[in-house]
Amino acid sequence: MPGTVNVAVVYYSSTGTVARIADAMATAAAEAGAHVRLRKVRELAPRAAIDSNPAWAANAEATEDLPEAEPDDMVWADAVIFGSPTRYGNVAAQLKQFIDTLGGLWAEGRLADKVYSGFTSSSTAHGGQESTLLALYHTVHHFGGILVAPGYTDPSKFVDGNPYGTSHVSGQGDLPVDERTLTATRVQAERVVRVARALKEGGLTGGA
Repeated sequence: MPGTVNVAVVYYSSTGTVARIADAMATAAAEAGAHVRLRKVRELAPRAAIDSNPAWAANAEATEDLPEAEPDDMVWADAVIFGSPTRYGNVAAQLKQFIDTLGGLWAEGRLADKVYSGFTSSSTAHGGQESTLLALYHTVHHFGGILVAPGYTDPSKFVDGNPYGTSHVSGQGDLPVDERTLTATRVQAERVVRVARALKEGGLTGGA
């Protein structure tokens, strides 16, 4: 029986696209044999801004009972999969704010030697998906983490075309998460679990 790994899926989503991918990522990781924590990060936007967008308000209501990410989730995890919509080619402020609270753990070396990966969404095909994931992965280097991107390790990756991580083009919210994105999600989650398990069994990674 292969060893179990702990996977934290930590994400920010406004109108729900990234939330849908995060949920699928958590499910795929669990099906691959991992213990999973699905966590949203704290919302920073004022309620008036959320209520001004029906999709944003609906997602806030739908995920109201989902636990918010805490630094302990990072300690617990052998692997962390971050998710964020692109914001001008960068990570959303809400996810960045959570990452910025991890300085104490970083200083203690407790974020090192874990597996990290990421996923994103954008309105258009060239709306910053790659730059967002690359910006996120800069943080992994500072953590001393082990970056596990999907690469072109599965035939489906030559269809979706993004070796950096799962990404989805949502349009103006009218392009829901589809089978191509869900396939990319499964491939990425399974690869993260497989590599994290191999590293853990080799004595490198470890949670709390």
